Order: sequence, then C-alpha cells, then structure tokens
Amino acid sequence: MSELLKNIDARTKLAGTNKLEILLFSLGVNSDTGRRETFGINVFKVREVMRTPPITAAPEMPASVEGMVSLRGVLVPVVDLARYAKVKTETPRSIMIVTEYAGHTQGFLVEGVDTILRLDWSQMKVPPEMLRAEMGGLVTAVTELPDGRLVMMMDVEKVLSETTNYDDEMTYRDIKPLSGPTQTVFFADDSLVARRQITRTLDAMKVKYVEACNGREAWSELEKIAAYAQASGQNVSDLVSLVLTDVEMPEMDGYILTKKIKTDARFAGVPVVMHSSLSGMSNQQLGKSVGVDEYVPKFEAHKLAETLSRRLLGLVPVVQPSP
Repeated sequence: MSELLKNIDARTKLAGTNKLEILLFSLGVNSDTGRRETFGINVFKVREVMRTPPITAAPEMPASVEGMVSLRGVLVPVVDLARYAKVKTETPRSIMIVTEYAGHTQGFLVEGVDTILRLDWSQMKVPPEMLRAEMGGLVTAVTELPDGRLVMMMDVEKVLSETTNYDDEMTYRDIKPLSGPTQTVFFADDSLVARRQITRTLDAMKVKYVEACNGREAWSELEKIAAYAQASGQNVSDLVSLVLTDVEMPEMDGYILTKKIKTDARFAGVPVVMHSSLSGMSNQQLGKSVGVDEYVPKFEAHKLAETLSRRLLGLVPVVQPSP
C-alpha cells in the first residue's frame, strides 16, 4: 500500500496546473442499495495507508469516532467513515487512511483502497442537488471513470469539523467588527462547512460578502462585476475589496482562479487571500507563484479575521529578511 504514495513529493508539481490526484477508496457494500460506492480524497491530504492497527476506545467521543491509535508516539483519532456517512455495511473496514490537513492528523477506516487517479479539476463536477442531499453535504464533487463508475469526492473538512466540534459560538465571540467604510469580500469554497466558517467570521466582522461554490462560478461572477464596473465608470476595487479563495474546488481550482484575477488588469488593486486546509509550505509557495497576496489556514477563525482585517485596512505585513 505504501507504493501508492511513494512519490508524493513529486505530486506538488501538479498544483497550479488545474490538475489533482485522488486516492480512490470504498466503504463496503451498502446493505440498503447492494452497491459498493467509490469515494476519493486528494492525495495531498493523505500521509499514509496501512492495515488498521489496534484501536483503543475513548469515552465521550462522537459516535463515528472508534477511538485512538498511537502512530510513532502520536495519538491519532480514528473515524469510521461508513458509520459517519450512514452507509450500512457488514464489510469489515480493515484499512486505515491516515490524513493530515488543517493542522490535524486523523485516521479514516475504509474497506479498501483502489488506485490513485490523476485528472483535471475541470473533470470534477459539482454534484447534483439530490446527491448532495442524500449524502448530507458530504460530497463536494463527482467524476466518472472510464468503466462507468462514479467517484465522489468526500468533504473531509466536514468530517474534521463534526468529529472535533471546533466550530462553536465561542470561536467567534471575540472577533471585533472592522472599523472604517463598508467593504465587500468575494469568497469561493466548495465546502459547506468552510463557507459557514467564513460567513460567520465575516458576520462577526460586520463585513459584506458575496460567495461562490467553486472557482469557475467565482470567475464567472467576477467577470460580471468587472463588466458592470467598466460600464458604470468604476474600478472593480470599488465593488470588491478582497477575494478569498479555497485551493481545491471542482471545475476550476484556486490557483487558476488567482492566476486569472492577477493577470487581468481590471482587478488591479484587489488582493487575493488563499484559504486552505492544504497549509504546507509547498502549497503556500505555489500560491505565491500565481500571485496570492497572503495565505491563511482553515479552521482558524481568529487568524482569518486578523488577516482579512489587516488586508482590508491596507496594512500589508512586513516581510523580515532572511538571516
């Protein structure tokens, strides 16, 4: 199984090309439908794949959290994805996908892993409303394999949010309203959980916002705003103060969206902040290579508020020289 991820460092070259690689996995045969569905997770979020080690049960954990395992001295919570997704199956989940994103490490129990699939983000489509409702918002994108199987990208940020209870009222209580004139943030994210965090942060800041569910939708709306600004004799920066974008989105990722914004003179003066659970240094460097003004990790509402406040007030961070 380790061979699947052997060359993961080389895969960083995919970022910024609107391409991705996803690890395919299954949760078992669904007793209600008789089908074995195929799911996917971005390889960037996978640290390793292993046989499920002994799990130690822990009290007062969410129902889908089986317990903890010790990996090289680090305690890692283990989530039974079938139970979380309410997939009724008798198939044992003997494989564990160890994931690392948004500053957290967790294990996901699955029936088995298949292969790594490389494709273009444009091949990942927004799931139909019926599927999103059926899966409780757990699926953010869908693509079809040559053999006719559908692969559903799982919103692992939603899993993290709902198994750690990070997002409560206390998180936003101390966020201060932004002073000065009214400003508008345009943001794009395919995760319902991430959009909720962003809107709650902006509401606490008393900042207006416009939202989109993926990069392609965002670019379409931004072009309409640019056309309106031009027709009314305004600058786009008079209408949109800042763009906040996720990295992973179906149809167009955040790198391509940023590149389009930064190479279009109409958007001069509009800063772009990248907001992602892929917070590794390589991802930040790739963001800077396409013109991102700043990078802020997800699930850190106060850091998001601080970054947006500083940028909206025009307070650019001082970069210290290397020693």
